[in-house]
Amino acid sequence: MEEIRCEEKTTVDEISDLDAGETNTRRVLLLNGNLNYETDIEPQLKALFDKMSRSDRLVCVLFNPYFRWVYRLADLIGLRKMRRSVTFVTRSNLQNLCKLCDFEVVKLRTTAYCPFDLWGVGNFINQVLPTIPLIKWLSIATIVVLRPVKVSEDYPSLSIVIPARNEAGNIENALIRLPELEDVDVEVIFVEGNSTDHTWSEIQRVVAMEKYQKYRPVALQQTGKGKKDAVMLGFNHARGDLLTILDADLTMPPESLPRFYEAYRSGAADMINGNRLMYPMEDEAMRFLNRLGNLFFAKALSRVLDISIGDSLCGTKMISKTDHYRFLSWLEDFGEFDPFGDFQLLFPSSDLCLGTVDIPITYGARTYGSTNIDRFRHGWMLLKMTAQGFVKIKAGAAMKESSDD
Repeated sequence: MEEIRCEEKTTVDEISDLDAGETNTRRVLLLNGNLNYETDIEPQLKALFDKMSRSDRLVCVLFNPYFRWVYRLADLIGLRKMRRSVTFVTRSNLQNLCKLCDFEVVKLRTTAYCPFDLWGVGNFINQVLPTIPLIKWLSIATIVVLRPVKVSEDYPSLSIVIPARNEAGNIENALIRLPELEDVDVEVIFVEGNSTDHTWSEIQRVVAMEKYQKYRPVALQQTGKGKKDAVMLGFNHARGDLLTILDADLTMPPESLPRFYEAYRSGAADMINGNRLMYPMEDEAMRFLNRLGNLFFAKALSRVLDISIGDSLCGTKMISKTDHYRFLSWLEDFGEFDPFGDFQLLFPSSDLCLGTVDIPITYGARTYGSTNIDRFRHGWMLLKMTAQGFVKIKAGAAMKESSDD
C-alpha cells in the first residue's frame, strides 16, 4: 500500500529547506493554516511551485472567511494559542491565486462544523453537513488540494490497450487509422476475450505483419470476462509510461489520440477523459436513451466525486503507469466494484486528486459488429456504483475526518 499511503513524514521551517520533487514519486506538502497568517501569499505559492514535480500535491487548510469574526474573537480573548489570523481566502481569491501561480484546484473538502461531540450530535453533524449543497460551505475550515500545472520535459512512451470481443472487422483498421506521434515510443496491446467470431486469429495475423512492427504490437487473451478485466490485463502488461484505452469498435476515432497525449504532456491534467457528448454524433452512433443515461451519470458523478466531467462512460481515458499502480492499491481498500472499468478509473482519480480534463471527440457509428451494452441491466449496475461512490467517497470522507477528530 506504499503507493497511496505516506510512510514518511517530515517538517521544514522554510520553503527553501524543501528538496525538489521527483516526477514518479508522489509527495504531499501540507500548509496547515499557514496561508491565513500571510500578508503576501503569491510569492509563497510560486516558491512552492518551483520545489514541486507534477506528481506532487499541495494541501492547504484554510479557515472559513465567513467566520473570520469567530477566529478574531478567539484570538482577542485568548482561546487560541496561535498567532493571529490576518488573511481569509475566499474561493474566488483562491482560484485567482492559482492562475497567477500555475496551480489548479483539484479538490475542495470541508472539515468539522461542530468542534465538540455531545451525545453523538456533533459527530452526526460533521458527517451529514458536508454532503448538503450550500450548507457544506459553513464549515470551520476547508481542505484544498492544489496540483502544479507543469509540462513534461520529455516525451513519455505510450501503451494503447485495445480490448476486443467480436471485433474481427475492426482490428487492422485500428492500426491503419492510428496517427503518427512524433518522438513518441508507441506500443499497441490487443486483448481478445471470449469472441464467437475470428477476432483472435485476426489479431494474430495483424500483429505478425511487418508494416505494423513500429507499434510493437502485442496479442493477449483474457481468461476472465468483461471489458474491465481485459483493460487491466493490458495495463499490467504495458511497458509505456502512459496508458490509454481504444475501444475496438473505433467509435472513438483513433485519430483523436494525439489530443489525449498532448493534454497529458502539457500538464492540463493527470487523468485525460474522452467526451462524446459535446459535438454532434454520427447517425445511429448512440441511441436516445443511452445518451440520456450518459448525461445523467456524467452529472451524477461530477457531484459525487467533486470533479467536472462531461462524459463518465467514454471508453478512452489516459493515465500514467505510476498512477495505474496507485489505483490498484486504492482498490484494495475500496473493493472491486466495476465490471466496465470506467468508474474504476474515475473514482480513484478523484480520491487521489489527479486532476481531470475532458477531450471532446466526434463519436462515430459502428462499421462492424454490434454493441455489447445492455442499456437497462447495465444502467442499473451503473446506478448502484454511483450510490456506492457517494457512500464510500463523499459521505465516507466526512465520516473518516469526523472519527479522526
